[in-house]
Amino acid sequence: MEERGIEPLRFSLLGPLRGRRGTSELALGSPQQRAVLAMLLLRRGHAVGVAELVEGVWGGEPPPGAVAVLRTYVSRLRKLLEPVRGRGQAPEVLMSLGDGYALRTDKVATDLADCEEAVAQAKQHRAGGRPDRALGPLCAALAGWDSHALAGVPGPYAGSARLDLAERRLSVLELRLRVELELGRHEAVVAELLALRDAHPMREAVSELLLLALYRCGRQAEALAAYARTRRTLIDELGIEPGPSLRALHTRLLAGDPALTPAPTPPTARTGIRPSQLPTDLPVFTGRRTALGHLTALLLGDGGPGASGATIAVVNGMAGVGKTALALHWGHRIAHRFPDGSLHVDLRGHGPGGTGMAPGEVLEAFLVALGVAPHAVPEGLDARAALYRSVLAARRVLIVLDNARDTAQVEPLLPGAAGCLVVVTGRGRFSGLVARHGAHPLTPAPLSAGESRELLARRLGGARIAAEPEAARTIVDLCAGLPLALADVAARAAHHPGFRLAHLAAELRDSHGTLDAFTGHDTGTDPRTAFSWSYRALSPGAAVLLRRLALHPGPDIGVRAAAALADGDGRRVRALLTELTGASLLIEHLPGRFVLHDLLRAYARERAAEQDTPYERDTATRRLLDHHLHTAHHAGAVLDPFRTALPLPARAADSAPLRFADGEQATTWLRAERQVLRALVEHAADQGHHEHAWRLAHALDPHFDRLGHPHDLLEIHRAALRAARAQGHPVGQAHALRGLGLTHTRLGRPGEAIPLLGKALELLRCSDGRSGGEGAVLDEIGRTYLLLGAAERGLEHCERAVRAHREAGDRGGEAAALDGAGRAYHQLRRYERAVERFGWAVRRYREIGDRRLEAGALRRLGDSHHAAGDHASARTAWSVAIALLEVDDRERSRAGAAIGPGHGVRPVWYESAAG
Repeated sequence: MEERGIEPLRFSLLGPLRGRRGTSELALGSPQQRAVLAMLLLRRGHAVGVAELVEGVWGGEPPPGAVAVLRTYVSRLRKLLEPVRGRGQAPEVLMSLGDGYALRTDKVATDLADCEEAVAQAKQHRAGGRPDRALGPLCAALAGWDSHALAGVPGPYAGSARLDLAERRLSVLELRLRVELELGRHEAVVAELLALRDAHPMREAVSELLLLALYRCGRQAEALAAYARTRRTLIDELGIEPGPSLRALHTRLLAGDPALTPAPTPPTARTGIRPSQLPTDLPVFTGRRTALGHLTALLLGDGGPGASGATIAVVNGMAGVGKTALALHWGHRIAHRFPDGSLHVDLRGHGPGGTGMAPGEVLEAFLVALGVAPHAVPEGLDARAALYRSVLAARRVLIVLDNARDTAQVEPLLPGAAGCLVVVTGRGRFSGLVARHGAHPLTPAPLSAGESRELLARRLGGARIAAEPEAARTIVDLCAGLPLALADVAARAAHHPGFRLAHLAAELRDSHGTLDAFTGHDTGTDPRTAFSWSYRALSPGAAVLLRRLALHPGPDIGVRAAAALADGDGRRVRALLTELTGASLLIEHLPGRFVLHDLLRAYARERAAEQDTPYERDTATRRLLDHHLHTAHHAGAVLDPFRTALPLPARAADSAPLRFADGEQATTWLRAERQVLRALVEHAADQGHHEHAWRLAHALDPHFDRLGHPHDLLEIHRAALRAARAQGHPVGQAHALRGLGLTHTRLGRPGEAIPLLGKALELLRCSDGRSGGEGAVLDEIGRTYLLLGAAERGLEHCERAVRAHREAGDRGGEAAALDGAGRAYHQLRRYERAVERFGWAVRRYREIGDRRLEAGALRRLGDSHHAAGDHASARTAWSVAIALLEVDDRERSRAGAAIGPGHGVRPVWYESAAG
């Protein structure tokens, strides 16, 4: 008979006790049987006598028949460890030696032995003068070392071993921190050392490291205070003074010993902007010790940041396997090592559309987060990528690119120099990143049976799992180690604490249990099965809302917009949103704002296509568009009450638009909905809701301009122009062209603006669009010509704008046109006419109550007075402008720069305007 080989045995001691044969999890038996196994593993091949085993498991008062029970445990362990051993064959793993037992060390591997080997390797590197090579093994050792070693193992021996292992772990941690100080990373470890000192206030080795780190950071006073605190604690608690080593370091600190200062490191260029964008870590994150150790060794080993370029870690694998959770959990553990902050984006590479976020859009958001002004972000992808690499050149930033589609989507987002760490998650292999950029791939496997059970226990409580172990085992088996499916089951169980797990396991089995492949792997799980299971458990209202949310094109949604989609009041919809988040079908990523995961969005769209009629879907979309269009109109009425607004079409009565008490509320809404509004304009244009597209773009135009989002304006006006042309609406086309022209001017391209504005003017003249529209376009053309240095042509159009606004009765537009004419006259050095026009502009602005624009016209009036030689009037105009500008520091500084002391009284024209 052919001899069957035994797969290697591996045990974990540095957390909950676990065992594996190859890739299969071992059922280690009762707690006392696990205690016997733990003792044998910890004795490393040395025999443990029966009496010692009894003492270690039960203590000084063992139960009757303890020896017989112990031998039963040993027999069961032999069958578990050597399942193919024939009768009469000598044991090969668990041997009898004298009056005891021992495990063969050549047949059994443990994580404790691996850690000890890594620490020994690190000590060799350090002794050989290579502390840089010591850091990786130390971090790898600590990554696999849980602070609760042998968790769940009973008995006095395990308790004593836990204390010993905790002490050894702390010693390794101190060694790692000492190595980091030797490498000059004192700034990176201060926060960790402060926390460690608070946890172990009487540990002098930790205090020594903290004192040294603080001193090297230039925080000598804090270092001395830390020493005083440790000394006081030792005296109060133990009645002793600090030891000679700590006292000697204190003396050297007082003397300013130059030997304590490390070699200078190159200065790091930083701005005051430190983004911190990592989403919240998963509080019930489970397992992944091997993966975390691999990633940490990558960070701090030879391939870590600072080697030859930015380090790139690629976490890839099947859908739902927990790539994002792993990346974020690790990111939070190492974020303190990146003093210049963290960036995060969901690239939506596997959303329903299959395209994901454009790299240029991501670069714009990252550049603004890193301190670049929105208007300074260049337009093209290459220009943005170049600026991005320049901004990051002297920084240490953690960058998490989540849910990426492919290498092409990621490459423009990579830093060009060393110092940063990039973590990419996605379903593809990203071979281009590995081949061209030296990325380090990591493919997390599905959770083991033990990890899956631990995940359920952390979410539902250990008592509930222990009460129904067979049902829990069934759930674990049917979910096949997929965290997404396990989380879904746990959410349902948590939402119904009275349900038996056996009932939930039966429901999962009836829903076809084991899940199919999702992205072409040979085996795997299908999240649709878990989604459908959760979906069927929803109340009817929540199920409808989930289907409606799939129609929303934006990245997130607020409560009132969700109410418009669902045709319900805000209170009821808020309760439905809570139900969806409780079922893990929706994420509340900000207070009152909800995100639908891309896979769930695809599933909900499928359900909507099957269960809702085209009329129901179209009506819901129209309610959503009405809600945002009319809310944007109301925001404009508060922020710019004298702007001539287009008459709006009738809205659906149940679209529930918002109204605002003041400009601050309106601006807050516009900022929160910025990305949603942009997506809605483009979606409306693409889906045939043409009038909503161009009217919404027109309503948003002045406010996006004021908030400084010119690139958004380009996109929404391009979409608006497509929609208006498809509708054949000349006024809509004119407003979209005017918006494009204005945006090109804001971006410093006035030459491109003129033909667009000219076409807009032509369309307005050929249509019934004279109510303010023609005057606004004329005024914009005039100002654009002034930017091009064509003052005569600018003056001509500004004066025509004044007449057009007067005919339309638009005082705000007339004031703006008068102000533009004043600029033209000033540019032509016809200062008396400029004074006249600016004076009328001031009157009109004062009539409509716009203090900010009135102050701006006053400042320019003062400039013209000054240029004409009338310095007293200039000072007066400037001083009045300053008095008006109570909140605009930039304008106040510009007005005050030209004014001297001793400004005079108000001129006659101002008194008449005030009267």
